[in-house]
Amino acid sequence: MGILLLIIWLIQDLLYLIVFPGLVVAMVLVILLIYLERKIAAKVQMRYGPLYVSRKVGGALQSVSDLLRFSFQEFILPIGSDSIAFLMAPGFMFAFAMMPLIFIPVGPYYSYLFPSTLTILFSVALITITPIYAIIVGWASDNKFSFIGSLREAFLVISYEIPLLLSVIAMVIVYRTLNYIPAVAFQETHLPGIILNPIAALVFIIVAIRSTGRFPFDITEADSELIMGLYTEYSALFFGIGMATPYIELYALSLIFSLLFLGGWWPVSIHATGLLAGLFLPGIIVIIKAFIVMMVLVFLRAVYPRYRVDQAVRSGWERIIYLGIIAVIISILEVIII
Repeated sequence: MGILLLIIWLIQDLLYLIVFPGLVVAMVLVILLIYLERKIAAKVQMRYGPLYVSRKVGGALQSVSDLLRFSFQEFILPIGSDSIAFLMAPGFMFAFAMMPLIFIPVGPYYSYLFPSTLTILFSVALITITPIYAIIVGWASDNKFSFIGSLREAFLVISYEIPLLLSVIAMVIVYRTLNYIPAVAFQETHLPGIILNPIAALVFIIVAIRSTGRFPFDITEADSELIMGLYTEYSALFFGIGMATPYIELYALSLIFSLLFLGGWWPVSIHATGLLAGLFLPGIIVIIKAFIVMMVLVFLRAVYPRYRVDQAVRSGWERIIYLGIIAVIISILEVIII
């Protein structure tokens, strides 16, 4: 009986990581999000957007066809590149973008592969590791455009990671926990985090935009002066992995935002019982909230121009970091007063 329970527990956790809310759901959302991003931007800018593949359904299969094209293209390894780093870095970057999902619950009864009371800390820490491999990608390519893109990524990471941590710390102070489930329970009995500390929510959103290269922070891949930045020398599936990674990171950050600021699986109670309300419905609600956040962030492509790297770095050090400090002060005052 003990062995059977262990096998069931392992299968449940593997399904959690691979299927829901893991890799399968993430990839489906990424494919859908890329298509909608291109269509929405085209609509705003009075263009057609993807239309060549599956014209009768508005080009809905364009993202799928792009995935198949990347999967079967010939891969080219540049002669002067650091071959080991060049080949391994995209995989590590994708893996560390996926790993936070291990610690992000989408319901009060979902278990973890690694049970811990520090899930907020672990998930945010893993997200901050991802840009390191993006920098390695540019450095290993032996291409001046890629190298400049990696330098830009380094400058931006340094200027925006501290505000990310400050916004999360602000909410940890309010919730008095480093675990997502008690944080959601606190919002159930009080107010959503976006109301309790709107400054922290604003800082988190801005940093999420920067971390995932959404406009106006599409700086490391600026096609006007860097061609494709970090990924200039990449082709085939490796290029597809590099381009999909920011969307996976956006998915993880949107899940975290939904749990910390939007009430998680609320209005489903943490004490809900039954197969539907207790297991499936909370996860669906969290995924829907995260997808709405992702849609809002990708919409910025249609309306914002790109910052220069000096403008973005200056904004991080001179504005966003101070907003993060203000968010922490607000949380401390709330705890003292309440």
